[in-house]
Amino acid sequence: MKTIDYQVEDGVAILTIDVKERTMNVLTPDLIKDLRSALEQVKGDDAVKGAVITSAKDSFVAGADLMQMVKAYDDGRSAADKYKDSRSFQSLLRDIETSGKPFAAAINGTALGGGLEICLACHYRVAADNPKSVLGLPEVQVGLLPGGGGTQRLPRLIGQQAALQLMTQGTHVKPAKALEHGFVHAVVAADQCVAAAKQWVLEVGDPEQPWDKKGFKIPGGAGLMHPGSIQTLMVGSALIARETNHNYPAPIAIMSCVYEGTVLPIDQGLDIESKYFTSLLMDPVSRNMTRTLFINKGAADKLVRRPQGVEKSRVSKLGILGAGMMGAGIAYVSALAKMEVVLLDRDRDSAEKGKDYSRKLLQKRIDRGRTTADKAEAILERIKTTEDYADLEGCDLIIEAVFEDLGIKADVTAKTEAVIPETAIYASNTSTLPITGLAKASKRPEQFIGIHFFSPVDKMPLVEVILGKETGDRATAVALDYIQQIRKTPIVVNDSRGFYTSRVFGTYTNEGMTLVGEGVNPALIENVAKQAGMAVGPLAVMDEVTLELGYHVAQATEKALGDDYAPNSGFPVMLKFVEELDRRGKRFGKGFYDYPEGGTKHLWQGLADVYPPAEVQPTAEEVKKRLLYVQALDTVRCLDEGVITHPADGDIGSILGWGFPPYTGGTLSLIETVGLQTFVDECDRMAEAYGERFTVPDSLRERAKAGRGFYDETDGAEARSAA
Repeated sequence: MKTIDYQVEDGVAILTIDVKERTMNVLTPDLIKDLRSALEQVKGDDAVKGAVITSAKDSFVAGADLMQMVKAYDDGRSAADKYKDSRSFQSLLRDIETSGKPFAAAINGTALGGGLEICLACHYRVAADNPKSVLGLPEVQVGLLPGGGGTQRLPRLIGQQAALQLMTQGTHVKPAKALEHGFVHAVVAADQCVAAAKQWVLEVGDPEQPWDKKGFKIPGGAGLMHPGSIQTLMVGSALIARETNHNYPAPIAIMSCVYEGTVLPIDQGLDIESKYFTSLLMDPVSRNMTRTLFINKGAADKLVRRPQGVEKSRVSKLGILGAGMMGAGIAYVSALAKMEVVLLDRDRDSAEKGKDYSRKLLQKRIDRGRTTADKAEAILERIKTTEDYADLEGCDLIIEAVFEDLGIKADVTAKTEAVIPETAIYASNTSTLPITGLAKASKRPEQFIGIHFFSPVDKMPLVEVILGKETGDRATAVALDYIQQIRKTPIVVNDSRGFYTSRVFGTYTNEGMTLVGEGVNPALIENVAKQAGMAVGPLAVMDEVTLELGYHVAQATEKALGDDYAPNSGFPVMLKFVEELDRRGKRFGKGFYDYPEGGTKHLWQGLADVYPPAEVQPTAEEVKKRLLYVQALDTVRCLDEGVITHPADGDIGSILGWGFPPYTGGTLSLIETVGLQTFVDECDRMAEAYGERFTVPDSLRERAKAGRGFYDETDGAEARSAA
């Protein structure tokens, strides 16, 4: 067998899983085939009393091969064929538990998805007391459900409510918590795991699952008329609807599997599970989420864009220029990653205020039991506040986070380069100003790069790396290595005004303001945006970043572009709010929303007087299309212009950077989901109705005509992963 080492000890078969070409065991066709062969050997050997399944790696089995899940969406096979595949794996696990011989799982490390389902099919489960181990059924996170019997065995072990909480949230739990829940029988020292499982086979060896015994009842009850079951399903359905706006089919499918399957014998329940699993596998949501949020994000986290041939680096001393909100956040995540941080501002008091941000966050961690006072103090000691540029001596990397002004940035660049090592990399955290222009103030433009963080830095997972025209490979490599150190996800883009994230996100807020100017009900705009899956409505976003900032960015853009400048369609609304109405955003106490002291923010009632509602309002679907499609179109333009060089960066950046709906897979995956020709036709219609911002690029029109998706040239994804 290629993936299983089969040994017999004292009458017990030890099946040790080792998928050699992978760093973690995953459910490959070879492993499933070998598991079937091993089962037949156990069943056919009278000298073997039972079996223990374990792993030769640090983890047990991490789950399915996600690359195969992505390909399954449009591989040309029928639903019937995919259903048969699901039933085949279920049949294997069912044969294990009905083999007449006891099977025990020695869970020596992480067991997720199909890996945990193998364990649940065993009659006894013992987990190693490994602090790095987690167990769970996280398929919902990729738009799927546990398809190897998880929706049927877990509720039969621990009850409907507890099982649904774990499966609909995709929760990972530590071995001790799994024991507390009741889906492992024991937790032992890591070096005793196999021995404990073997001992159970020899001394107890019950070869029958609880649900196969006469008189079995599901813990907590089940049934179409059981009060507890009805309450669980009613409350659960309401909560899922509130959280997902019905954009994600997997949580509802999981609830349906549990509700329908647990009132039937397990074999019929498994059949129900396979039908729902197949329906999700053929839904673009699972393809989108798997491809972008796991496979391509995993590749980005492993620095797929890092230049080849550049020695790996590690930042030991980091200099941060500017202790405002962004600089303070960067200081915190860097000190947390064990770097020495020099936080510089115009005076010591300002720098200390920046350090206070770390103090507050660390106190919250202490209060929640996530760290100790001693560890928090050690982190704070790594942050040195200063007003003296000389303290930047010895820094490996500088991150400038001062006010968005060319003159100020040029001044701090010159002062910093006078004291830092010749080898140091200099990065600007600007969100809009072109890096090539900023690099003109540097004596070493090949070591000048953009590192764009998102606010709040401690929570936002994405960092956008911007390459100026003269940025060298070493600067790119150092920036990416640093981002990996602080455990964030990078995308790499080429220089342009607004780069990728700020530029495309700006089309969303612009469309929101344009709709306001057309007399569309502001509540309709905001609610549709949130129901479509955007994190925040476009008007609320403008208030958060302030209309004043958008106004100043527009002025700076006009100054830079001169005669080539053309104001955006929403600019007249922003102009009126800033210059005439003096409603500049949340920081000023009023914008599109009012912010009553001690009360809840609400849309400004005076909007109806300034922009009277149109007699005929658009449908919710039309508003949704305008808000989402305009972002997708501009992403295509960014790809055409070389601002982004790979569709994966566009999709990852849109979801992790500004909260584009995850179920779409990102801006470019949205186009593939809608269908390229359908998308083009709709944009042509909207261009005629609403303006040239919906004009379809020739490249997209050609793709649609050829039936070629954005990922066709890249085989759909960039890295193998498992869940």
